Amino acid sequence: MDFSCRSYQKELLDRDDIPFADIERNMQELDFINTYLGGHAITLAGIKKMIGKELPEKKSWLICEIGCGGGDNIRAVHRWCSKQGIHASFVGVDINPECIKVAARKLRSIPCELIAADYKLARFNSKPDIVFSSLFCHHFTNGELTGMLHWMQQHATSGFFINDLHRHPLAYYSIKALTALFSSSYLVKNDAPLSVQRGFKSREWKELLHAAGIHSYQVSWKWAFRYLVTVQTNQVYPNAVDKL
Repeated sequence: MDFSCRSYQKELLDRDDIPFADIERNMQELDFINTYLGGHAITLAGIKKMIGKELPEKKSWLICEIGCGGGDNIRAVHRWCSKQGIHASFVGVDINPECIKVAARKLRSIPCELIAADYKLARFNSKPDIVFSSLFCHHFTNGELTGMLHWMQQHATSGFFINDLHRHPLAYYSIKALTALFSSSYLVKNDAPLSVQRGFKSREWKELLHAAGIHSYQVSWKWAFRYLVTVQTNQVYPNAVDKL
């Protein structure tokens, strides 16, 4: 199997004929994977990096997730903000209206606006301070990602971050074995290893960011086989890319 370049094979989740009950089961298992394999921890690392320097001065934050799915990432960020005494409100954007319905149930006690739309068509009452995505970018081609990166930069006053997969043989075979043994979702069994094949190398993030006209950024490798890409307004990074 060739891991030198990204696969563009479509995931089952990208089809429009999958019963929503199967999609919901997929989201439940992904939340479990994010919780116990560190995915939510990486998202929280991105939030901490984005708000760390401004925390003493800034009293409230508007945080937007594109590709929010069932709202599990927003829920994790809200919990952390609440524990830190940080006032935050949220916007979740997802193209699938059924996902937005699930998110509405999960996030009903959280100050959160939910938008069922392609992220490019989303309209905000106020410009978000932070925009982020988690396990969203690998669904797109490199050409589409250049536009997405530019959009994220234009729609966030403080900056944006991305939590997504590192394309690596060990990541592929590990998640393939784990999901074969423990998953009850055919979507997860098929799409989890394929997602790794659609993931990224650090040099590819550098190329994508430069193509989007972004030259100050940080790409950090995180366990287990993830990259955290951070772009902060008016921030200059001395070491832009971890070499891995």
